[in-house]
Amino acid sequence: MSDPYADLRREYADGGLAESDLAADPFAMFQRWYDDAVAAEVYEPNAMVVASVSGDGRPSARMVLLKGFSDAGWVFFTNLGSRKGSELRANPYCHLLFPWHPLERQVRVDGTAAELPQADVDAYFASRPRGSRLGAHASHQSREVASRAELEEAWAAADTAYPDEVPVPDEWGGFRVVPEAVEFWQGRPGRLHDRLVYRRTDTGWTTHRLAP
Repeated sequence: MSDPYADLRREYADGGLAESDLAADPFAMFQRWYDDAVAAEVYEPNAMVVASVSGDGRPSARMVLLKGFSDAGWVFFTNLGSRKGSELRANPYCHLLFPWHPLERQVRVDGTAAELPQADVDAYFASRPRGSRLGAHASHQSREVASRAELEEAWAAADTAYPDEVPVPDEWGGFRVVPEAVEFWQGRPGRLHDRLVYRRTDTGWTTHRLAP
């Protein structure tokens, strides 16, 4: 009897990645691939997995949306009291993954998370839709709640409490992930995928090929 999971496979053959294709640094390379994902109309190309580790060494991962990118790193926002917020504050080492399946590509980032300045948090929070700002007050992310109704009641209470401007909740903030290594993965036939990684050194970036 065939295994419905083990038998699922497709041959990757849409392209390749050679050393000569690489940009001078991982930031320029990421921008190039991100632009490709946008042009290909990949659903939510800024969706990324953030993996963190608890104090007792237990990993956790979740999908979040990239909200900023520059040569300084990758930015996202969250409730600082959530599981990821608490873990990153205690242990800043983390991992990002961009799964661009339609392009047979992945980007993986190993780095450290640094909290964003309050001015950056304030500016981004003010740009969010009103409903999302109210939701940040209503939801104490990762804590247990008794029911969906409890969340909806908290949202309604926030809507009443803040009829005009919605302030930034005390526990809301953001992180910038500063990379130590960035891997670009391109699917290839026969599972001989291309994996090229940039690694930070004292003098800049080096690049290496990894076995698939």
